[in-house]
Amino acid sequence: MSADATPLVILDRDGVINVDRVDYVRRLEEWQPLPGSLEAIAQLSRAGITVAVATNQSGIGRGVYELSSLQQIHELLQRQVEALGGRIAHIAFCPHAPEHGCSCRKPAPGMLEEISRQLGLPLRRVPYVGDALRDLQAARAAGAQPVLVRTGKGATTETELPAAWGVPVHADLAAFVASHLRHLGS
Repeated sequence: MSADATPLVILDRDGVINVDRVDYVRRLEEWQPLPGSLEAIAQLSRAGITVAVATNQSGIGRGVYELSSLQQIHELLQRQVEALGGRIAHIAFCPHAPEHGCSCRKPAPGMLEEISRQLGLPLRRVPYVGDALRDLQAARAAGAQPVLVRTGKGATTETELPAAWGVPVHADLAAFVASHLRHLGS
């Protein structure tokens, strides 16, 4: 990693790491990683980059699934990444429904700020990879670098994206990681 490399990458979960479901990923049986996503996370870790996740999980606030189910899914995600030689340093999640008006639910920057505090790393120029406009808005509000992937809602989001934002767009998480690591190596 070059001397000016950003030591942190933050990822959205649903639609970036795993298949997004309209009816929520509620149980372990519904957890399905996107092709190459877990390997991409491990690749970042092996390159010395800290990886964190920031994810809205309003299904908890809406009573669709329990916190214990979310914890089981995140434990599985951690184990799968670790089996590939990687590590997720922190998973921040917002359990609130949209009507709660909290400061953590994206597009608010609360979860990204939590990650910064927990890990002791600044957010300036940190890539936050998402598939929805609210992910990109949260990155901008936190002073991070929004990055869009076309998986999940990303292809639709790309059509709504203000050109003035200059957001890099990648096919998927693996494509972002390959590009990011090439950039860091130059």
